[in-house]
Amino acid sequence: MRRIVRRGDSWEDEADMLRAMAESSAKGEVLVTAAGALVLAGGVVMGALHAPHAVAMSVRWVGVLLMMVFAWRRKSLTPWIFVAMVAGAELGFDAPHVAVQLRVLSDIFLRLIRTIVAPLIVATLIVGIAGHGDLKSVGRMGLKALVYFEVVTTLALAVGLVAINVTKAGVGLMVSGAAPIVSAPVATRWDEVLLHVFPENLAKSIAEGQVLQVVVFAVLFGIALATVSEAKRAPVLRLCESLSEVMFRFTNVVMYFAPVAVGAAMAYTVGNMGLGVLVNLTKLLATLYGALVVFGVCVLLPVALLFRVPVLRFLRAVAEPATIAFATSTSEAALPSAMEQMEALGVPRRIVAFVIPAGYSFNLDGSTLYLAVASIFVAQAAGMHLSLGQQVVMMLTLMLTSKGVAGVPRAMLVVLLATASQFHLPMEPIFVILGIDALMDMARTTVNVVGNCLASVVIAKWEGEFGTEPVSEVVLEGAEA
Repeated sequence: MRRIVRRGDSWEDEADMLRAMAESSAKGEVLVTAAGALVLAGGVVMGALHAPHAVAMSVRWVGVLLMMVFAWRRKSLTPWIFVAMVAGAELGFDAPHVAVQLRVLSDIFLRLIRTIVAPLIVATLIVGIAGHGDLKSVGRMGLKALVYFEVVTTLALAVGLVAINVTKAGVGLMVSGAAPIVSAPVATRWDEVLLHVFPENLAKSIAEGQVLQVVVFAVLFGIALATVSEAKRAPVLRLCESLSEVMFRFTNVVMYFAPVAVGAAMAYTVGNMGLGVLVNLTKLLATLYGALVVFGVCVLLPVALLFRVPVLRFLRAVAEPATIAFATSTSEAALPSAMEQMEALGVPRRIVAFVIPAGYSFNLDGSTLYLAVASIFVAQAAGMHLSLGQQVVMMLTLMLTSKGVAGVPRAMLVVLLATASQFHLPMEPIFVILGIDALMDMARTTVNVVGNCLASVVIAKWEGEFGTEPVSEVVLEGAEA
C-alpha cells in the first residue's frame, strides 16, 4: 500500500489507507442503500398489484437477507445500521404485535448512552479549557478562533431552528404514550432562570439531569485548573484526559449495540404508529440535508468570500477529508487528511495544528445544526409548543453541551438526550430519530469537517499568514504493501 510522507519535520500519516477505507466503505454503503431501495420499491409495486401478502413478504425478507450479506462483507457498523433500519421497518409492518415489544432493546441502548453524558461533558470541557495551561498562551490567534467558532455555530443553530420551524417535520407524528424524562421543575422568571444555571451540588445536578449546571461547573473548574501551577495541574489534567478517553471508548463499545437498538426502535415505531411515520422521518431527513446545504451556501460560502479564500482550490483540497468523514461518520478518521490538505493549501502548520483540533471541540457546525433540528422535532412530535424564548434558551444550552463530542460516531445522541432531560422533552420521539440517525450522522459529520477546514484557512487569512510558508513537497513512497 502506498503512503504519503512529507519531507522535513512535518507529520507523517497514512492518508492513502484512510482514502482506500473510505472508498471501500462508500461502495459498501451504496450497495446496501441500493438493495434497500429495491426492497422497498419491490414491496410497494407488489402491494399496488395486489400480490398475495405471503409472497410479497417473502420477497421483501429475501431482500433484507441479501442486504445482510452485503453488510457482512463490509465488516463495518454503518451498513449494519442501515440493514437494521430496513429490517426493523419490515418487522414492524409484518408483525406489529411482536415489534411493539422490542422497545426494551432501544431503552437499554438509550440508558447506556445517558450514562455517558455527565462524565464525558465534564472531562472534555475541562481538558479543552485547561489543556493549554496558561489561558493567555493561546494568544491572539486563539481568541480569533474562538470568536469565529461561536459566531458560525450560532448561525448554524439559527439555520436549523428556522428550517425545522418552517417544515414542521414532527407535527402530526402523534406520538402516543410519550412520557417526559423526569427532572427538576424549570424556572419561569428571569431571576429563577439565571439562578437555575448555577449548580449547588454537582452530584445533585447529575442525578436530576441538569446538564447546563454540569457544564457551568466544568467550565469554572477548567478555568481554575488552568490557573494553578503545572505540578498541581498535571495530575488532574491527566485524570480528566484518561476519563475522557475511557468515556469515548465506552461510547464506542455501546455503539456496537446500535444496529440492534436501531432495528428495535424502527420496528416499535412502525408497529405502533404504522408506515405513516416514515413520512415524518423523510421530512426530517430532507429538512436536515436542506438546512445543511443552506448553511453551506448562505454561511460558509459568504465567510469564504469575505476572507478571500480561494474557493475552488479549497473545495478540491477538502474533497478527500469530506469523503472520509461521510463514509466513516466520524470526524477523527478525517483528521490526518484534513490537516495535511490544509497545510498543502497554504495554511501554516502552527495554525493548522491549533485550529482544526480545537474546532473538533468548539466548531461543530453540522452537529449543532442537527441538534437544533432534532430537538425541535422531538417537541413537535410530542405536541409540545415551545415559545421563541424557550427555543432560544434551548439553543444556548445546545451550544454549550455539544462541545467536545464530535470524535465519536452518533455521539450527538448523548447531547440530544441531555437536552431532552433539561427541557422535559419526551424520549419517545428520540426512538423515531434513532431509526435514521446513521443517515443524518454522515451529513452532519461531513459539514463538521468542511467547517473546521474552512476555519483554519479563515484564521490564516485573518492573521495574514495564508500562503506565506513554502509547502512541503509530497512524495509517494513504495508501490504496493
